[in-house]
Amino acid sequence: MTGVTGVTGAPAPRRTQVVVVGGGQAGLSASWFLCRDGVDHVVLEAVTAGHEWASTRWDSFTLVTPNWQCRLPGYAYDGPDPDGFMTRDEVVAWLAGYPRTFGPPLRERTRVTRLSQDGAGGFLVAAEGPDGPELWQAEHVVLATGGYHRPVVPSWAPSLDPGLPDGLVQLHSAQYRRPDALPPGAVLVVGTGQSGAQIAEDLHLAGRSVHLAVGSAPRVARRHRGRDVMTWLAQMGVYERPVGTTPGGVPAREKTNHYVTGRGGGRDVDLRAFARDGMVLHGRVTGGAGRTVQVTPTVGAALDAADAVYASINRDVDAWIEAQGIDAPSAAPYEPVWRPAAEHTELDLHEAGVTSVVWAVGYRADWSWVDVGVFTGGGRPSHTRGVTGVPGLYLLGLPWLHTWGSGRFLGVAVDAEHVTACITGTDRRPVPGGRTATAGR
Repeated sequence: MTGVTGVTGAPAPRRTQVVVVGGGQAGLSASWFLCRDGVDHVVLEAVTAGHEWASTRWDSFTLVTPNWQCRLPGYAYDGPDPDGFMTRDEVVAWLAGYPRTFGPPLRERTRVTRLSQDGAGGFLVAAEGPDGPELWQAEHVVLATGGYHRPVVPSWAPSLDPGLPDGLVQLHSAQYRRPDALPPGAVLVVGTGQSGAQIAEDLHLAGRSVHLAVGSAPRVARRHRGRDVMTWLAQMGVYERPVGTTPGGVPAREKTNHYVTGRGGGRDVDLRAFARDGMVLHGRVTGGAGRTVQVTPTVGAALDAADAVYASINRDVDAWIEAQGIDAPSAAPYEPVWRPAAEHTELDLHEAGVTSVVWAVGYRADWSWVDVGVFTGGGRPSHTRGVTGVPGLYLLGLPWLHTWGSGRFLGVAVDAEHVTACITGTDRRPVPGGRTATAGR
């Protein structure tokens, strides 16, 4: 990306103490603390505050975390259904109300194009705003753009051609909206993370013929022993464990989240039940061309692995209940409702009647606009709890920034408080409404 520094006629720098890049829940949370502490700053948002909740979620999307977990600094869900799950539009409306509660210095439709150091211990932030180029000079910069920047589609995807008169429709999960927006015919969904599993269910419930390529994502029970499992996990402190102390350590940042759904009041996502009811499951997709997609014969192993995680989490909850002496109803262990009788190594799109493919294989981070040396050899930003090795540069909103809760509404307040305290040098103070207090839930 190209910045505006060093270009003839470039604007004079606007000076502020802190530039926050990104106006989603992470950037707004940082702004809340900076406003509280009287710190001069600006929040630069490329589109509109929280826009990705509307632009990258499908029509039937619901949160997979209970509404009570929706907590930002000074702002928490206070609706009638704390144990329910907000729909996409409800989340958008809830998040839209947040800036109105404290008036952040938010500049929307201002896309940052380059971040560099100014040679004097500070930073230059070049941007394109509604009125043209802007240049900001700041002592501190908080990168709150998340880690999901570029939708991933395999490089060989354009070579797929089952011989349809209008061609094969292909889209990323971020572009999927509803079943009837796809052409008639079967749909291949690739990936079983949270998006892929839920989109497959959306299509299945609409009566569409669905082929689902199963990946390595684990699953979790929606409810166990009388409560939502995520409520149990919050009480157990799982969301607050630092990444370095979790099984697998820092590499856990790369793990796929467990699939489950909040749809219809919340329920398990059971791929075996989908298969029993007519969905066709395939192993991991490895390539393809023309009318053929190559897959691995790993459906049975993937389902067994997902079920093992499901059972392990339930056992952890059982142990907690026993240790705490909690009176909770018993629960029968899960019994598989389907197993693959045979597996194959390719899918003929023409023979299967597939007219569209939904790629739910994730995103790639894009930090190409950051001209500051804070990246590992793999292109990932290097940091400890959001604090990089470059003085004055911070990160917020990344999955597993510090804990499992970091990438969720539940944990962003604590992360934002830590980062802004590093900026101001102040002690942490109680946060009304937005802390992750979970005791007694």
